[in-house]
This record gives sequence, structure tokens and C-alpha cells, in this order.
Amino acid sequence: MKNYFFLTAFAALLLAACATNPVTGKSTLNFVSNSELFPTSFQQYNAFISENKVITGTADAKRVDLVGSKIKAAAERYLTFLGQTQYLKDYRWEYKLVENKEVNAWCLPGGKIVVYSGILPITQDESGLATVMGHEVSHALANHGAQRMSAAQLQQIGGVALDAATSGKSESTRAIFSQAYGVGSEVGVMLPFSRSNESEADKIGLTLMAIAGYNPDDSIAFWSRMSAKSGGSGTPEFMSTHPSDATRIANLKALIPDARATAAKVGVIR
Repeated sequence: MKNYFFLTAFAALLLAACATNPVTGKSTLNFVSNSELFPTSFQQYNAFISENKVITGTADAKRVDLVGSKIKAAAERYLTFLGQTQYLKDYRWEYKLVENKEVNAWCLPGGKIVVYSGILPITQDESGLATVMGHEVSHALANHGAQRMSAAQLQQIGGVALDAATSGKSESTRAIFSQAYGVGSEVGVMLPFSRSNESEADKIGLTLMAIAGYNPDDSIAFWSRMSAKSGGSGTPEFMSTHPSDATRIANLKALIPDARATAAKVGVIR
């Protein structure tokens, strides 16, 4: 009886936590609102900026600022096209180039974008940078950060439910169930969920890139350079948070015509 009430409450929680994202049009699991998430995001960003060397005044820094401004304008134009003019009202856009050899870039919820200097030899030009920044901004627009937090909470709740359901069994049996749940939920749910987020960000990012006036075909050149740089991690795709390079490039090629068509409807920024 105790488990029945737990499952009923759990099902009600899932239904209450589902919300439609205005960018993707999909109903997604989300326990965390932007009003809760953004203040923490901004604090984390400010702490990071204060602890790292921000590059200013250089040609590279100016390029990051220029491309960031164009991607921001593209996002605003795209959301207006979707009839969601208020969706970005709480965003506080910033674009910073940080001295770091790591090949990386990210965008925190609320529009705080950081590009590491280590990725610039691979981006090479504005289009390459637009590919990266459009992709990272898309994670924020699609609320992927909040979704990942919600999925992790759900995974923990599932573990508690399993522990309660096996409370009458031996310790060895409970350990086997717990291990199976851990591996199964990670490989079967969490990793595919992360790969799905990456593919979704690729799709939205291509659209933003095209609206911003960049050629989405250039994204293929960037990811090809990224693949050559990594040399292949050797990690099977099903064990990775990201699609394989080959999968990503194939998906991008298929998505480019739609990105161009959407940009034509929205209006390309010149």
C-alpha cells in the first residue's frame, strides 16, 4: 500500500513537471523555472568571470562580441517569429572570451556565453564561431540545463523508489538491483537524453546561424575540423553524452535545408 501511494504521488509529480518549451514546441520534464534558475546561473557566471582571465580589446575578443551580438539578435528575431516575444525578457546577454587552452565554449541559462581561447584555432572565422555560439545558445533557449537537472532529480527519486520496493529483500539482492538500476538508467535514459539535447541544440543552432546571416554549410567544416582535432575518443556512441562526429555531421547535412527555409521565413540579418 505504501508503494502504491508513492507511485501515485510520483506520477502526479511527473504530470505537474511537464511543460511545453516555446522554442522546440515539445513537452518536456522541468522541475525548475527560469525565475529560480537564472539568479543562480548569473551568480555562477560572475564567479567564473572573476576567477578567470577575460580577454578584451583583441581582434578575437571583438569577433566573439560581434558574433555573440548577431546570435542574440537572431534568437530575438526567431522568438518573435514564433510569437514568443516575452520569452527572452529575463535574459541578460553577455559574451566573453576567456584565456583557457581547453577546446570549449558554453552558455549558461539566461544568455551568459563564454568562449575559451583554445577553441579559436578550430572555429577559425566568424562562421565557425557562429556554429559554436549558436549551438551553445540553443541549449539555453531549449532549457536543456533545467531539463538535465530535472532528469537527475528523477533518477534519484527512482533510486529511492527502488530502495523502498526492495526493502524486504537480502542486502546482496538489493545491491544487484541497485547496480542494475544505476547502469540501466544511465545508459538507457540519461546518456540518450544528453545526446538528444545535443542534436536538438544542433538543429536550433543551425537556424540561429542562418538567421544571423551565416552560411549553415560552414557548420560542416567546423565539425569536421573538430573531429580531426579529437582524433576520435574511442568511446562508443551509446556510452557518450554526445553523438559521434559522423552522426552529428550526417544529421547537420540533413537539417541545413530546413534551417535555410526557416531563416527565409523569419528574415536574415544583414
